[in-house]
Amino acid sequence: MLREYLKLLAYARPGVGRLVLALLAAAAVSGLTALAAYLVKDILDGVFIQRDRTLLVFLPAAILVIYVLKGLFAYAHAYLMSWTGAAVVRDLRDRMHARLVLLPIGHFSRHSSGTMISRVMNDVSQIGRAFSVSLKDLLQESLMVAALAGVAFYHDWVLALLGVVVLPFAMIPIVRLGRKLRWLSRKGQEKVAGLTERLSETITGIRVVKGFGTEEAESRRFEAENRDYFGVHMRGVRTLEITTPLMEFAGAIGVAAVIWFGGGRVIEGAMTPGTFFSFLAALLLLYTPAKRLSRVRNELQQAMGAAERVIEFLETPAEIYRPAGSREASPLARSIVFENVSFRYEGRKRDALEDVSLEVRVGEVLALVGASGGGKTTLVNLLPRFYDPASGRILMDGTDLKSFDLSSLRRQIGIVAQDVILFDATIGENVAYGSPGASKEEIEAAARAAHAEAFILDLPDQYRTRVGERGLRLSGGQRQRIAIARALLRNPSILILDEATSSLDAESERLVQEALAALMRARTTFVIAHRLSTVVGADRILVIEKGRVVEEGTHLDLMARGGAYQRYYNLQFKDAEIVAG
Repeated sequence: MLREYLKLLAYARPGVGRLVLALLAAAAVSGLTALAAYLVKDILDGVFIQRDRTLLVFLPAAILVIYVLKGLFAYAHAYLMSWTGAAVVRDLRDRMHARLVLLPIGHFSRHSSGTMISRVMNDVSQIGRAFSVSLKDLLQESLMVAALAGVAFYHDWVLALLGVVVLPFAMIPIVRLGRKLRWLSRKGQEKVAGLTERLSETITGIRVVKGFGTEEAESRRFEAENRDYFGVHMRGVRTLEITTPLMEFAGAIGVAAVIWFGGGRVIEGAMTPGTFFSFLAALLLLYTPAKRLSRVRNELQQAMGAAERVIEFLETPAEIYRPAGSREASPLARSIVFENVSFRYEGRKRDALEDVSLEVRVGEVLALVGASGGGKTTLVNLLPRFYDPASGRILMDGTDLKSFDLSSLRRQIGIVAQDVILFDATIGENVAYGSPGASKEEIEAAARAAHAEAFILDLPDQYRTRVGERGLRLSGGQRQRIAIARALLRNPSILILDEATSSLDAESERLVQEALAALMRARTTFVIAHRLSTVVGADRILVIEKGRVVEEGTHLDLMARGGAYQRYYNLQFKDAEIVAG
């Protein structure tokens, strides 16, 4: 637990100046409250018993001044702590997002988007509350207890001990409850992550939900998870709220003992009524911050559950972008070589690639064909080092890919996939994505080369038109051409086309194929396609089955060989050839 506390305090380091000022303001509030409790003695003894008119004029004015100053310092303390909490939330989310984009692709396969979103949003909010509310109260109420205890002990240390001796006994069950709260907090955050994931899936898959008529089923699934979260949340509420009556009962025992013992001393003349009531005021005021402190401890325990998840996320190993001794990757000049490359996804029993060796020459168009799950996409994902081989190595112009600065390597590679991801920004911003220094003229030239300019100019705001989340305001063919324009502007020396035309209608496919032809010119290209009509013109075709290269050659060579490629070809074109005949 100590590690999480220290980490949590470390997040507030940028606001340490404001924390110091908040501490001073809290000390002022505590001192003024203690002074008000002390003045009860003078009010009773001086005004009501001794009938001192000077005190009658002075004390009301003093009380007014005390509470005006107390209000100002309390405002300053609350504002400074709220600023610190908000700054912690801001900085933590910045750090978590920065870590998120540096995590390896494999991390996103193992963890759902809902879980990661929940950590960045909900867990960080919990930590922010710990700073702006719980830590504020911890500072304020601790100083308040100390100041009021000082007044009580100043008046009568024996009576003060009698009043506070019950507090340690009340803390024993509260400490145990705190441990349970921490566990419940972590459990609750996990339930929130599940809810976030379920909601995200429903929104992104709303067409499927409506198309299959599963609205009620999805609602029931969400309601079931929501009820689970409600149950965990209410267990936490029950555990947290029990601390208040525990502290109040302990306080009642202390006050009863003080009245019994202290009242006897007043009757005996050992203590003036003013002193006793000043003592009693300090003690009663002391129980309120003591009660609040017991609650603060449990609230901090809840924040620790969130802090554990945030720290775990921030300490997840990131991709190493600049390994020691790394070098800048230059445009491909000679070849890419796979030497006995094997790869297996985490948790799988079979290799996705097994002992693959091949050489791709600069400017060559290499097509990869085969059944789904055969290893085609896995092979090209090793080029930008989304994954690294389990064995073997990949060389670019004779240098192992692991020796390159990762950012410079990825700058040499352009990717156009079947599922195009556009961001909720303008068309111009999406074309320029990854090329921040591109001029307006360069963006427009890339769009023209990708056969996208015609439909862009037909839009009301042209290049300033926003495309919506994932580009859903554009058709599939339009999104593909924006992606091709983006790749053209980046001007990579290596190109990966992963099913880039498989889901398009005939007219859109024709336009995209023309754009791809411009993109592929003078570039080393890896083409993955199920439609074999799109790869017949490739310089070389590899047939990949179960992670192994089973055939290699040109279209004509492979057709003449009568093997796996011909079988795939005949399955796709036999009916069409019969009709044409």
